[in-house]
Amino acid sequence: MKKQLGLVLFFVAWMVISPIFALGQISQPLVTGFKSGDAKMIATNFNETIELAILDQQTVCPKAQGEQILADFFKQHKTLNFEISHQGGSDSSFAIGKMTTTNGNFRIYILIQSKEDRSMIIQLRIDKD
Repeated sequence: MKKQLGLVLFFVAWMVISPIFALGQISQPLVTGFKSGDAKMIATNFNETIELAILDQQTVCPKAQGEQILADFFKQHKTLNFEISHQGGSDSSFAIGKMTTTNGNFRIYILIQSKEDRSMIIQLRIDKD
C-alpha cells in the first residue's frame, strides 16, 4: 500500500514539475527544421505576423510571406548543421543557435512567445557569424 502511494505521489509530482523544466526549451521539430533547412517546418511555428531580420533585410510580414523569405534564404545557403547554443525564458523564451551552411556560418536568434497554449515564433534573426 505504501509502495503504491509513493508511486502515485511520484507521478503527480512529475506531472507538476516537468512542465516547469520545459519552459524556455526549443522544440525538437524546430531544431530539425533548421538542421534540414526546411522553411515550411519552421514556419509552422511562426506567429500570424513575424518580424524577420535576415542578413541586411528586415521586415514584419505575414506568416506565409515569412516562410517564402526563409525558403529563399535556405535555397542560397544549404544547411549543413545547426546547434542551439543558449536558450531560456518563460512566457517569452529565446534561443541562440549556430548554423553552418555551404556559404558560411550564421548566428540564429529566435524569440518565442506563448499564445493560446502554443509557442509561436514572433521574431527570427539570421546574422553572418
